[in-house]
Amino acid sequence: MIVESIELKNYRNYEELHMDFSPGTNILYGDNAQGKTNVLEALYVCSTTKSHRGSKDREIIRFEEEESHIKLNVRKAGVPYRIDMHLKKNKAKGIAINGIPIRKASELFGIVNMVFFSPEDLNIIKNGPSERRRFLDLELCQLNKLYVHNLVQYNKVLLQRNKLLKELNFRPEYEETLDVWDVQLVQYGRELIGCRKNFVEQLNKTVRETHRKISGGKEELILAYEPNVDAQWLEQRLSQNRNMDLKLKTTNTGPHRDDVSFMVDGIDIRKYGSQGQQRTAALSLKLSEIELVKEIVKDYPILLLDDVLSELDGGRQQQLLAGIQHIQTMITCTGLEDFVNHRFPIDKIYKVVHGAVIAEN
Repeated sequence: MIVESIELKNYRNYEELHMDFSPGTNILYGDNAQGKTNVLEALYVCSTTKSHRGSKDREIIRFEEEESHIKLNVRKAGVPYRIDMHLKKNKAKGIAINGIPIRKASELFGIVNMVFFSPEDLNIIKNGPSERRRFLDLELCQLNKLYVHNLVQYNKVLLQRNKLLKELNFRPEYEETLDVWDVQLVQYGRELIGCRKNFVEQLNKTVRETHRKISGGKEELILAYEPNVDAQWLEQRLSQNRNMDLKLKTTNTGPHRDDVSFMVDGIDIRKYGSQGQQRTAALSLKLSEIELVKEIVKDYPILLLDDVLSELDGGRQQQLLAGIQHIQTMITCTGLEDFVNHRFPIDKIYKVVHGAVIAEN
């Protein structure tokens, strides 16, 4: 699959923009705060409906405007697709595929797969569990439409259950209605746990070999899914912890408290790893993600690299660049020196200045 072009209107600092992409390596370079990352964000929004920054639609729309538009042209297995996205300040976004509006955002997933790699991802291992859960959710939503449904429903039920727990201080007679929410929380929660467990198992097969190569055969990386509770015990544990939930006024049991561990030669590098080990593991994770997507969808994803090279040392830069030469890649950076030094092939170069993108070749 490849992205052929993108058009933006009133998106972040872009009033209007049209860009054509090469199926190989595309470089967007320029000083900081010029709009390079905004282009990558728009690409990602069109494939997942979400910003990698966690931004809401109204934050994406250009200042003093009410609406924003994105038009993405992609080609998958030789078949062209046009994705139109209409962002509104105070309403839900509108999405159309090949001119036909869709009712559910999940219908968009799977048309184009993208892997986003930013400097923040280098901290995925040392940051808190919420970062690692977000990683699982973003990837699984692109690969599994049923997971999207179960995640949306689980979050809705969790929100309602937590709201009820807070209200019981004033309306204790409603406590028995917790059972209604518990049944649904167990139903959707079990599905999430099962999908996450399978995904981490699949990822593990690839990440071990990738990490061995990057570390020069010196280290072995193993991922382990750490569910807050096993699927079979979710109902029982939820019941056992009800008094604690009532006391703390929040739900303390379920996949919203899951984590993933990263073990290098038996050491948990989340707590005891050096920064170098953590960054190498994060790099292995992203490169493995690319291979896993290819294995599942039978095609390489598009890779979005947002100013990552400046955060990596020479050895890790070499490993990353060597691993992406066979897929379409969009790279942002402040200068072209890294690519010149590595004699890395560049197919298209854009300079970004104050929300204007200038093609240089």
